[in-house]
Amino acid sequence: MHRNKKLYHFLVERTWSLTEKWYESVDKEGSLGVYASNDPHVIHNVKQQNHEFHVRFCKVFDETESHEHFSAHFDEWICAVSKDEEHLRTPIHFILKEFFTTQDQYLDLIQEFAETSDEIYSQETINRWNRVVIKNFNYVMTIFTKEYHAYSQIRLKAQQEIIHELSSPVITIKKDVALLPLVGDIDTSRAKMILESTLQQCANKQISSLYIDLSGVIMVDTMVAHQIFQLIDTLGLLGVKCTLSGIRPEIAQTAIQLGLSFKNIRIKSNLAQALDSDVQLSVQ
Repeated sequence: MHRNKKLYHFLVERTWSLTEKWYESVDKEGSLGVYASNDPHVIHNVKQQNHEFHVRFCKVFDETESHEHFSAHFDEWICAVSKDEEHLRTPIHFILKEFFTTQDQYLDLIQEFAETSDEIYSQETINRWNRVVIKNFNYVMTIFTKEYHAYSQIRLKAQQEIIHELSSPVITIKKDVALLPLVGDIDTSRAKMILESTLQQCANKQISSLYIDLSGVIMVDTMVAHQIFQLIDTLGLLGVKCTLSGIRPEIAQTAIQLGLSFKNIRIKSNLAQALDSDVQLSVQ
């Protein structure tokens, strides 16, 4: 049995000392994110988080603590820290490096406990304690990495959605006339977002005429071309007349191959020509 009351209290009494020694050992010049911060508030928080780690981790040797309660208690810490903004700005390999440093602290403390204790402990017992430390650190690092990755993906997706929204703005030219300049590569996911965002923006701004400029679009696949024309058809149902400009030859070929009709769409070779044409119609 690895649990030992004396070892548990020996470790608990040194939790703050462990934190201070750990923070002192951090390579603040060579690290990034939370470990390199000079902000007193960030430093205070990272020390508190480290200390809370020790308070919880020591319980693995507590005779009154069940394995199930230990895991649940620790999962709470893992979830909180893996979603912490400062840690999310820290490359994962720097975080894992500090986990390994902390693991070494525990292995050293176990050796110190065995050497200074009134009782004599066999090497087998010491090895068992070491294995428990390594096993539980493996668990903590695995779950932490999993949670860190999952939350990073959620943040990345949210950021991509914002970028996509900002990269497909419906710009009002005058009261009910607007421009949708599309730039860069458009994949199926972005095409769907453009469709949803454009419909919403046109409805909100009460647009009746929309210029869609494709001169900044380098390449689209057949699915994307289909969705662009689907956007035009859907806007037509809302009473929005569309003018396409800047269509590249390859996009035109893709549209023709798909059997998409240009019948009810005004086509101009470039945006300047499209806007100039609209001005002439207004004057007439």
